[in-house]
Amino acid sequence: MPRPTAILALLSIGAALLLFLLSAAPLAQGDTLHRILLWHALAPRLAMGLLCGAALGLAGALFQQVLRNPLAEPGTLGIFAGARLALAAVTLWAPGWLALGQPLVATAGAVLAMLLVLLLSRQQGFAPLAVILAGLVVSLALDAGNRALVLLNFEALSDLWITLAGGLGQGSWSMPLALLPWLGGAAVLAALLRRPLALLELGEAGARGLGLPLPLIRALGLGVAVLLGAAVAGTAGGIGFVGLAGPALARVTGARTPGQRMLWGSLIAAGLLAMTDQALRLLAGPDIPAGGVTALLGAPLLLWLMRRMPRGMAGPVADVPLAKVARPAGPLLLLGVALLLAVGVALCLGRLPDGTWHWAGGAALEPLLTWRAPRLVAALAAGAMLGAAGVLIQRLTGNPMASPELLGVSAGAGLAMMLGVLLLGSTDRLLLTGLAAMGAGSVLAVLLLLGRRSGFSPDHMLLAGVALTMLAGAVTVLLLAGGDPRMALLLGWLAGSTYTVTVKDAWLAVAVAVPLLLATPLAARWLTLLPLGPAVGRGLGLALGRARLALLLLTAGLTAAATLLVGPLSFTGLMAPHLARMLGLRRPLPHLAGAALAGALVIALADWLGRTAAFPWQLPAGLVATLMGSAYVIWLLARR
Repeated sequence: MPRPTAILALLSIGAALLLFLLSAAPLAQGDTLHRILLWHALAPRLAMGLLCGAALGLAGALFQQVLRNPLAEPGTLGIFAGARLALAAVTLWAPGWLALGQPLVATAGAVLAMLLVLLLSRQQGFAPLAVILAGLVVSLALDAGNRALVLLNFEALSDLWITLAGGLGQGSWSMPLALLPWLGGAAVLAALLRRPLALLELGEAGARGLGLPLPLIRALGLGVAVLLGAAVAGTAGGIGFVGLAGPALARVTGARTPGQRMLWGSLIAAGLLAMTDQALRLLAGPDIPAGGVTALLGAPLLLWLMRRMPRGMAGPVADVPLAKVARPAGPLLLLGVALLLAVGVALCLGRLPDGTWHWAGGAALEPLLTWRAPRLVAALAAGAMLGAAGVLIQRLTGNPMASPELLGVSAGAGLAMMLGVLLLGSTDRLLLTGLAAMGAGSVLAVLLLLGRRSGFSPDHMLLAGVALTMLAGAVTVLLLAGGDPRMALLLGWLAGSTYTVTVKDAWLAVAVAVPLLLATPLAARWLTLLPLGPAVGRGLGLALGRARLALLLLTAGLTAAATLLVGPLSFTGLMAPHLARMLGLRRPLPHLAGAALAGALVIALADWLGRTAAFPWQLPAGLVATLMGSAYVIWLLARR
């Protein structure tokens, strides 16, 4: 038995019990009501924390052993997102199935999400980066679909959304007792798989030579892990990074064999989650979800694990098929015509109150322009800025999969804006744009600092972006859970809504976008030389520090202004540069122009689809663009 690991597990569980006893002692001496509160609310909550933590720790250890991936856990593999979407869909369209139990319904969605992640990463040999990137994209796509369902069916799904926010509060022993059989059965199966899983460390050839049925063992290991993650998701919601932290801490404190990592990783995870939840309950009240805090603490852990991961484990980074044209005027003209057609459709084509389609022209169009034109102008400006920012980031980092969304730059801009609203109490667009630019610039600066240590390795940059995105997302969840009424006003913006854009806002968007976009051609020489590497750049007289700083500031400004208009997530910054490159626009200036046009086209279509597809309800443009972008990235990964 690894003694440091056992000590860490016992200390974490002991700390959780101590925190519980500090609050239980006064209640146990109180009246009947206080004792009821103790034994039917606080005690089940402690039990739920221990059970969920143990389940996630065991699931993480199984995922990491089967996939040979130190970064794998239910949250990074799309398990939670698949479970949430399945529960939402069944609640709406087949509520009778809920009689089977929420964990079983959640398992169906989790299995489908896991299969999609494995399918997308199969072409790259299940390399750690490929698996985690596929899990991130699948999670974003499924969560976008889930948010769309909630927006369209808020009354039916709002209670489910709150219940699955990652909180451990209980009103009875029903949930812990429902989770206990799942954990007990999974623990027995994991114990039976302990020796076969240990043989996986010999490699495929060695394991096959000893007669191990690899497909069966891997399927059983993944199946048990998915069941555990889905059971937690179906009862408490998504609690990220606990399944990553438990096995990782067990490994670094001496757990060497798979059996040791499964046992002690689950116990450490149980103590960590229960301790975190009990501390939250004592310090911040019972309404703060533990899932948000574990994600807040887990993002630095992901960065630390990323730095320890050998580069060879990452696998190839997906790219786009490239064409090349001698004259860029043709593709740019094609994009321009497509954009004009999209503008015409967005302004003229809509639906009447009875749902029929109607093309408005002439005098009938004039009153509609008051409502449609400002939001379309804002969408065009935001899309163009995101497209240009995507080109700058991809060439700055030398990473074809980089974008403001995947690298956390948009999330940093959004977080800075929300903090500005809360701390300064201002909703002034110019002030918030400045704050968002500071947030985006700070995240990008951190990324460049981390990238310098790894030689700007694309795999490490993407993983750092994932960690920073999750960190910003965790802070956002905690701010929303704080109950400040001003945060409710930001919920629509978080989804990328253009509902409230006024004529003044549209003109402001144009006033910000035009000078920033006109400044990008000045960086053409830098954008040509930077992808060639530092040595070539210095040899050709390029001041690397000054060039990177200028590009950082320009990218931060573009991302901040666009984020303020369509929210922190849309994937337009990834799609637009790729679409331009696929049309043969590879030199910096044509690439920038094509990406700006493609970005404007994507957001304009997303805004029109959001206004008409689910009529009479409306979906935010950013949410629709996220669905479109997720589908594109899934296609891109599948091609590789």
